[in-house]
Amino acid sequence: MAEASASVLLLRACLVLLAFPIYLLSFLGMWEPFCRKVFFPFILDRIGAAHDKKSKKYKLELFRNLGDFRSPSGELRLLEIGTGSGSNFQFYPSGCKVTCTDINPHFQEGLSKNMKKNQHLHYERFLVAAGEDLQQVPSGSVDVVVCTLVLCSVHSVGSTLREVLRVLRPGGAFYFLEHVAAKHSSWKYFWQQVCYPTWKLVFAGCCLTRELWKDLEEAKFSELKVQHIRLALPWTPIEPHIVGYGVK
Repeated sequence: MAEASASVLLLRACLVLLAFPIYLLSFLGMWEPFCRKVFFPFILDRIGAAHDKKSKKYKLELFRNLGDFRSPSGELRLLEIGTGSGSNFQFYPSGCKVTCTDINPHFQEGLSKNMKKNQHLHYERFLVAAGEDLQQVPSGSVDVVVCTLVLCSVHSVGSTLREVLRVLRPGGAFYFLEHVAAKHSSWKYFWQQVCYPTWKLVFAGCCLTRELWKDLEEAKFSELKVQHIRLALPWTPIEPHIVGYGVK
């Protein structure tokens, strides 16, 4: 155990040296604004495209029953946390009323492109908001909340899930697909520990070792379906994943 810890620290130090310019920019207060405005939207578009190809079959299955959560009026009001460039729009049913939220407002180019591609949806508004603070959204006002590859980077998973439950109407559903920590005995988890500090800095707060299924189990959903899946991206530590939904 001590040898493993020492190896992790040594390899972390090596990564810090390799990424030293980014650490220096962070120290000078220059990395975060550049990352949010330029780097992260650019790199997420590239990684996101590869991830979308790998995850498409899981998303098709995940969102298959979205229509079951329409309100009694027949409308489906959907709020997405961390919309980014809108890669999930293609999976939402026709006529769905979508509210987009993201803490980072710099995804306009990709977002506009996906909105034009998916004109079967009604886009109601875009809110610049963190998942932990959706105060602009009234309580019990949406039928479905969607969150994919976002819970890894929120400041508080518990607070985000409480906001999800607040904005959902009774009987509404929360859909998720997230990468999580690997088994602690695995090499994958070892490399997640090695990469963790540098990865979190470079990729806008993305945490590699969160056991999100535990947070979901602790939230007060009346029904929860969680599936652990393998969705590997070559040369990245963001694997394994969980996918499923919880009902308020």
